Amino acid sequence: MEKAQFKVYGYRWVVLIAFMFVIAVNQLLWITFAPITGDAARFYGVDDLAIGLLSMSFMIVFILVSIPASWIIDSYGIRVGVGIGAVLTGLFGLLRGLLAADYTWVLVTQIGIAVGQPFVLNALTKVAARWFPLRERATATGLGSLAIYVGIIVGLAVTPQLVLRSSIASMLLIYGIISAAAGAVFLLLARERPPTPVGEEARALVLDGFKRIWRKREFIVLLVLFFIGLGVFNAVTTWIEDIVRPRGFTISQAGLTGGLMVLGGIVGAIVLPPLSDHARRRVPFILLALAGAIPGLVGIAFAPSYGLLLASAFVLGLFLLSSGPIGFQYGAEIAYPTPEGTSNGLLLLMGQISGIAFIIGMDALKSTTTGSMTTSLLILIGLMVVSLLLATRLKESEIFSEGGD
Repeated sequence: MEKAQFKVYGYRWVVLIAFMFVIAVNQLLWITFAPITGDAARFYGVDDLAIGLLSMSFMIVFILVSIPASWIIDSYGIRVGVGIGAVLTGLFGLLRGLLAADYTWVLVTQIGIAVGQPFVLNALTKVAARWFPLRERATATGLGSLAIYVGIIVGLAVTPQLVLRSSIASMLLIYGIISAAAGAVFLLLARERPPTPVGEEARALVLDGFKRIWRKREFIVLLVLFFIGLGVFNAVTTWIEDIVRPRGFTISQAGLTGGLMVLGGIVGAIVLPPLSDHARRRVPFILLALAGAIPGLVGIAFAPSYGLLLASAFVLGLFLLSSGPIGFQYGAEIAYPTPEGTSNGLLLLMGQISGIAFIIGMDALKSTTTGSMTTSLLILIGLMVVSLLLATRLKESEIFSEGGD
């Protein structure tokens, strides 16, 4: 456990901000096409599913790369691990902008960006553990998750406006320049660790920790919760325009709906993780988040008016997305001494697997006459209820509630 003699360094905020910049840009590049599915399909001469594949490629690649990325992060540290993700994000983001007119090249560069994603996202709890004392780690993880949401909200809200005012090709070039800048900033500012430890870092070897994690019942339950919750978020975000289009909403309204959902997540990520740190509890906040997300998802599925749709999106994001950083930190604590990159990566991996399944399932269950996705949304609502019931079986994190500073 952490003692008073551990020194906390102000440079931790520089490292965290540089890390957050890469995260935000990587997620911006992931979600770019979600709010402009119809326009992008017409621009490239493909169907909606082909455009959905541009987002879904991130989930497919994550499944293949997540465990190797976690191993590199835990074995070689954040400078190497996140550095790989930063370089891939910057390089392929810029190439995507330069080759924006051709769908095949856009898909290839999208895959290159996707390879970088697990090197970035799987380090959320590793950066927090290396630079922040235990009493601040859910807050630090929450800020890292906040960067995810900022990148997504910019992609959902700004992309349609850029396309309407210029073109898809110009929008992709602008994003490419930003991505190159993000990669450069991280390489210039990031440091591996502070001069002296800020707290307990002792962890099992990566492979040994990977074996141990499957013996922990609470972590298995948490994996199921991430499978459902993150899968719901990935699917709803990917198909946001298709979900609201049958009710007569425009691409701008779809983008703002998705953006407001992520804005709710930003508010939740700012408020709930620090409250969890202060209360020295994780499970009550996970239960609160799951319970609050269900009515928001119901509203996304059925809201007839634009105002109610926006309110539902905000509520869904406020609760569902705020559970992410608390869940990541809870997972790192209950999985101890498994390395943070391994526990973090496995939780994200579950969400990518379910995201692919949910995205394909939603497209398959879409009404052939109206394009409505109501049936699949009802299934997702049912799964969220199941996740809430499962979460009642979680036990509190002993490593945090019993006295870590």
